[in-house]
Amino acid sequence: MEDKQIISAYSKTLKKLRMEQSISQEKLAFKAGLHPTYISLLETGKRQPSLSVIFRIAKELGHLPNEFVKKIEEAI
Repeated sequence: MEDKQIISAYSKTLKKLRMEQSISQEKLAFKAGLHPTYISLLETGKRQPSLSVIFRIAKELGHLPNEFVKKIEEAI
């Protein structure tokens, strides 16, 4: 498994889960304590999240971190 595949799967999964809940990038960023531009960069694969960011975003999307990672694995 290559880094590019993981980053692409993360980006797509993040956007899909956010869109399924009809949450804007701005709202997700606010709830997770992040900048809206950072969410955009994550969704386009231009940035890679730290472990703490993965945990914060998963929580705000209503998932446990392991559930979130499982969805990323399924997207690979």
